[in-house]
Formats: sequence, structure tokens, C-alpha cells
Amino acid sequence: MPNILPLLRNPLAYVAARWTPGRRTLQRATLSAVVMSVLIVVTGGAVRLTGSGLGCETWPKCSSDSLTATPEMGLHGYIEFGNRMLTYVLCAAVGWAIVAARAAKPVRRGLRRLAWSQFWLVMGNAVLGGVTVLTELNPYTVAAHFLLATGLVTVTTVTWLRAREGDGPPRPLVGRPVKRLAGALTVVTVALLVAGTVVTGSGPHAGDSSDVPRMPVEWRTVAQLHAELAWAVVVLTVAVWLVLRVFDAPPGPRARARELLLVLLAQGALGYVQYLTELPEVLVGLHLLGSVLVWIAVLRLLLSLRERGLPPTAPVPAPASAEEQPLAVSGR
Repeated sequence: MPNILPLLRNPLAYVAARWTPGRRTLQRATLSAVVMSVLIVVTGGAVRLTGSGLGCETWPKCSSDSLTATPEMGLHGYIEFGNRMLTYVLCAAVGWAIVAARAAKPVRRGLRRLAWSQFWLVMGNAVLGGVTVLTELNPYTVAAHFLLATGLVTVTTVTWLRAREGDGPPRPLVGRPVKRLAGALTVVTVALLVAGTVVTGSGPHAGDSSDVPRMPVEWRTVAQLHAELAWAVVVLTVAVWLVLRVFDAPPGPRARARELLLVLLAQGALGYVQYLTELPEVLVGLHLLGSVLVWIAVLRLLLSLRERGLPPTAPVPAPASAEEQPLAVSGR
């Protein structure tokens, strides 16, 4: 009978000692966490846009009498409870990424730390989501909830990108001017995301059909600031793309800059359409998805400006010595 004490003491170490994920398996595990972190942001937006933010009136239970949604709560209760249940799928994806990073060989401590930080971000955002419900969709906690979810998208994306490269010291692929432009682009994109949360917190989609307080600012004015920041991001992206082309940068950074520009153009067009059509729910949801995709594209561009070699390959076990070879059993 196998000894299960090591499994009970440290399950991750037990699995790592008996399983080594291949390069593709590690990349798929980390990519699954990216996909689920994006999906949880989009479904969270769907909860707000359908007015289901208080479909479950309390937390961690759905109501004072039930852990789950009940027919009396109607569709809003099921939508809100469904989003809560999706958190468990997200936890499974993050758990897979943690296990794969822990079992990778040779040991990749930086990748392990990134994978574990995903877990703590999920836990923190779950608690913050509960605070959002308990404060009846206070717009500031709603904004913090989205920004922390964006932090999770950031870490899962960086983990995925790091799983696709080695652990050598970073070697820059571009000059200092491009790096400064990319740094400015990242800062302005962060400001764009924060401004987007203020537009949400002051705009008409409060997240529930009841009288939910809004941020005390004129949402059209904030929307104008949001649009100006979006144009600044576009201008900086074009500048990065042109500089990369002029100085004949490697194909990787040029491709990432081109991809970011295409995503920005689609997102900008969608933003103006939703503004001119008085913010229909479907377009607002697509715009929310676009904001996450823009941020992922910015991160991919930023990390493409340097290289760290190819992903390490698991060492091949040495052949057994003559003393370790099993004795052949002969028979007549």
C-alpha cells in the first residue's frame, strides 16, 4: 500500500516529485488562468449591466436564508449567483497553473511566485466582491473590484508570457527611446482604465434597479476625459510602432505593436458608437471586454521589448548504471 503521508503533508511537492509537465502543458495551464481571469471580468460586467448586482442580497450566502439562489429571487438572483459560482472555475484554472509551475523542471522559482500571487488576488477580490454587495454596490468598491480583477489579469498574463520564455537575465531588443515610449504608453493606459471606472461609477448603469448611489461627478465630462486618454494611448502606440519600423526592430516587438494598434482602433470605434447610442448594455459589455484585451496587448508589447532565452527543458534522466539494472531472469 502506497505511503500517503507525503501527499498529506505537502500535496504540491508530492505531485512535483512524480510529474513533470511538458512545455506545452505549462503554457496551456497558465493560459487557462488568463482566459478565466478575462471571463470573470466580462461576466462581472454582465451582472452589473443586467441590474443583477444585488440579485444575491448578502454575502457569502445568497440570502439570509439560503446559500444559493432561489426561484423567489428571479433571474437577477441566478445571474449573480452564477457569477459567484464561476469563481470556482477560476480557482481551478489558477490551481492548475500553480501545480504546473510547481512541478516544472528545472525549478522556476519566479514562475512559482507569479502563479501563487494569482491565488491571493482571487481570494482578495472574492472578499472585495462580498464587501461590494454588503455596501449595496457602493461605486468606489465597485471600481476597486474591477481594478483588482484587472490586477489578476495582469499577473495571469505575465505568468503566461514568462512560461513561454526562459529565466536568463533580460536582454533588451530595443533602444532606450522605445523603452521610454512604451513606459509612457503603459502609464497612460493605466490612467485610461482608472478613468473608465469613474465613468462606470458615475454613469447610468448602476448595477441594480434600486436607487444605487453614484460618484458625484458629471459622467459626460469624465467620458470626455476617458476619450482624450484613449487618443493619447493611440498616439503613443503609433509612435512606438513607427520607431520600431524606422530602426528595424526585431519582428516580435513590431508584431505586438501592430496588434495593439488594431485592438485600440476597434475599441475606440466601439467606444464612440456606445457613447452616441446612449450606452446600450450590449455595447458597454463589449467595450469592457475590449478594455481588458487592450491591457493584455499593452503587456505583451512591454514584455516583447526584451528576451530571456527559450523556456528551459526538463533534464533527461541518466541511464541506470550496471549495478542499478534489474537482473534478468532466465528459465528453461
